[in-house]
Amino acid sequence: MKNLARPLTAAALFAVAALTACSAPTAGSAPSSASSSSPSSSGSPSASASPSSGPFGGYASAAEACAAISEQATGASLLPMSAAQGKTAELEQKKADLNETAERVPDALKADFAKLDEVAVAGLKDQTVYSSGQFQNAMAPVTKWLAANCS
Repeated sequence: MKNLARPLTAAALFAVAALTACSAPTAGSAPSSASSSSPSSSGSPSASASPSSGPFGGYASAAEACAAISEQATGASLLPMSAAQGKTAELEQKKADLNETAERVPDALKADFAKLDEVAVAGLKDQTVYSSGQFQNAMAPVTKWLAANCS
């Protein structure tokens, strides 16, 4: 039981950190990125469009992108708690949501969020992902992006 409590405590702390690090962007603000973003096509991205097209990735606005990315990053930190509850269908849905978000994030965050997705899912089978710092390392660039683009 002690071995399960440590990763769960760490996950809860990461959830709190992720939630406090991000607030909704002001109206009209766009996420900044180190790389230049391509002009978006007219209208909202559709299901048939590239999942990360546009300045907000696959999201219609900066606020939508920030909310989804923050929610899913927090959810990634809580996956061990979901697994501990034994609700397989809910856990699979959370993993699918995390994967979908990884496909929709802006290009500047795509590789980092994909790594977070990979590490979080690996942590379901190997709890040392949390105690070794792998999860924290994967979460750091996402948290940094949220702080830079969603405040």
